[in-house]
Amino acid sequence: MSLLSAVILGIVEGITEFLPISSTGHLILTSHLLGIPQDNFTKTFEVAIQSGAILAVAIIYMEKLLKDMEVWKRILTAFIPTAVLGFLLYKFIKSLFSPLIVSAMLILWGVVFIIVEKFFYDEHRVKVRDVDEVSYGQAFIIGIFQSLAMIPGTSRSGSTIIGGMLLGLSRKTATEFTFLLAVPTMFAATGYDLMKNMHAFASQNWIHLTAGFVVSFVFAYLSVRWLLNYVSRNSFIPFGIYRIAIGVIFLLFFL
Repeated sequence: MSLLSAVILGIVEGITEFLPISSTGHLILTSHLLGIPQDNFTKTFEVAIQSGAILAVAIIYMEKLLKDMEVWKRILTAFIPTAVLGFLLYKFIKSLFSPLIVSAMLILWGVVFIIVEKFFYDEHRVKVRDVDEVSYGQAFIIGIFQSLAMIPGTSRSGSTIIGGMLLGLSRKTATEFTFLLAVPTMFAATGYDLMKNMHAFASQNWIHLTAGFVVSFVFAYLSVRWLLNYVSRNSFIPFGIYRIAIGVIFLLFFL
């Protein structure tokens, strides 16, 4: 992997990590276009640069994360399903990283977004308009939805947002809760993966990792700000359509 490739992957990670379009799918497709083999280092690199995206969210929500312990309790409640399943199914999850599965999940969840927006979500019937109002029960169920994203191509933010909307959260509240939940989830996933695969890094790899981290942070920060502004006035249907289109592109490229 060249330094330029590391920067490009950092840009893709930063933009797509918090948009409901699957950062994993986009990283795999980008790696293929750049001719980067999906070896152990590449897979670990793609997970590791997520830490830049985590930092972006942590900075944006720093005040709430530092001062609001009630929100932390709900975040940790939502984190439980993914923490348990992720630890127990780590090797199985790694085996699911195939173009066919990614394509199927991109298309499937694209359809889910459109169906939920068309038939199950009504802005006038929203019950929760602030993350402080999310109950522990709702938080736990949202966490179950998040655990579905362990299947590559699903999108962690996408499945979590859908879960929140189905439970009566507004689009913006579901999106903000998703961002907050990303902090412990992605920190744990990144840390565990790095610990398991530290041997895959040579000295020059750390230069690439640093470049990917910095670029990922910058673009994730911009992406989060943009999405919060977008969901205040718009639906997720365009993301559903995009997911279906990129899923079809995946099929054409890999199958």
